Amino acid sequence: MSLDPLAILTAFGLIFLAELPDKTMFASLAMGTRMRPLYVWFGTSTAFIVHVAIAIGAGSLIGLLPDWIVKLVSAALFAFGAFMLLRGGGDDGDDETETKTVTGFWPVYSTAFMAVFISEWGDLTQITTANLAASNGTWSTAIGSAAALMSVSALALLAGRFIATRVPLKTVQRIGGLCMLGLAIWSVTEIFVG
Repeated sequence: MSLDPLAILTAFGLIFLAELPDKTMFASLAMGTRMRPLYVWFGTSTAFIVHVAIAIGAGSLIGLLPDWIVKLVSAALFAFGAFMLLRGGGDDGDDETETKTVTGFWPVYSTAFMAVFISEWGDLTQITTANLAASNGTWSTAIGSAAALMSVSALALLAGRFIATRVPLKTVQRIGGLCMLGLAIWSVTEIFVG
């Protein structure tokens, strides 16, 4: 088992940019205003780690395929991710629902865990993590992806209101989409070059 710093940084950067405008960031922000932020972070982080482990397992299975098929699948998944980010979508996360305040570690932890665990199934970041694991190594991808997801959750809890009001999330989406489009093109060229 060797760790590749470039693969860790790639996973971190892509997952961070893809997760920033995601509904989970807004869910963390909303839960953090009603519940103790540290407890929310523990719950969301645990759910993210479980999802990363599932995605890494799926990516490892994809990695057993012939190299050109892995690159083709990677290109398709990156292209899909680019499409999803660049199309923008109308989900701005503004639909805060009324919930009563939850207190105590276990109730807050389990609420945050379940909110993220349920909402992240088949999410763009889970697909991207599986894709990166197939081509960039499992441990490096796992570390980069988990760190990115946990960082976005912490960022939402600490500075979510500042980000939501001052940094246009469309810009973040476009940067993430262009990065994924570049990786899709790179993956296709690797089929023919290497």
